[in-house]
Amino acid sequence: MNRRKKDLTALKKSMLVVKQRKQFVTIFKIVLSLILVYFVFTKINFADVLSVIGGATPFFLVLAITLFVLSKVIAAFRLNQYFHRLNIPLTQSSNLKLYLLGMFYNLFLPGGIGGDAYKGYLIKKRFDVATKRVVAVLVLDRLSGMLLLFIYACLLAMVIKTGVLSDFRIFFGLGTITSLMVFWFLNKRFFAYVLPVFWKSIGCSSLVQLAQLASVFFILKALHIDTDIMAYLLIFLVSSIVSVLPLTIGGIGSREVTFYYGATWLALDQNTSVSISMVFFLITAMVSLCGIAFHFKKPELIEKRL
Repeated sequence: MNRRKKDLTALKKSMLVVKQRKQFVTIFKIVLSLILVYFVFTKINFADVLSVIGGATPFFLVLAITLFVLSKVIAAFRLNQYFHRLNIPLTQSSNLKLYLLGMFYNLFLPGGIGGDAYKGYLIKKRFDVATKRVVAVLVLDRLSGMLLLFIYACLLAMVIKTGVLSDFRIFFGLGTITSLMVFWFLNKRFFAYVLPVFWKSIGCSSLVQLAQLASVFFILKALHIDTDIMAYLLIFLVSSIVSVLPLTIGGIGSREVTFYYGATWLALDQNTSVSISMVFFLITAMVSLCGIAFHFKKPELIEKRL
């Protein structure tokens, strides 16, 4: 009996430590986000940024939002391909609702429950599948997206004619090939059970990032930016890679800092660059907020009929 009490006490202490650790990480992310945002806005003219955003053309903003939504629909389809390889035959509709809920949690509830973690929890609760494999496909899904961000960034860096990047073109070219080969090898070596959907995943990721690049292109059009398009798109890709790192709340601050320094290094206007970042974040937040409906009424995970 005493041993059981000791085990329960130890379990409670362990859970308390985990909870305190999560709270510390959350506080750290919030503080870092605030510091980075404050830093950026001390370096730029905030009134000019608001002026640029205020003069945006609504038609192009609607196109930007539409393409961003399209990118998320394709991303959800990509994830569902991984699920199906684990004998989790979710319908596309159920998976899309689950994906939207994950977006909401990632951006608005970044504390104890992250979007990916909660998706994994619901999947594990509904289907008899190994936790390790669920976590693996969620990570692979993220890495597939990051791979294409990196590849597109390398390709853009190769075509932009500037002294800062021109000297490294050969390395950017090698980077595109090497990164794809390494990712394929890792899939084959450690995740052979999802290897049959490798190229489908890469194809979906390429479409996801193309849709988001098109979305940013129309943000540029909305903000009346007609020069240095490729450079701004490159900065966006780099900022997207940085924002995936779990250092800030939903990438807030890290994306703006990347846009600021990217503009500095490529001799672009910092106020305009940060304006692009802010508009893209607002679009992301608006779409992610739609997931709140599934926070109050959890999506039913319906299996696809075979």
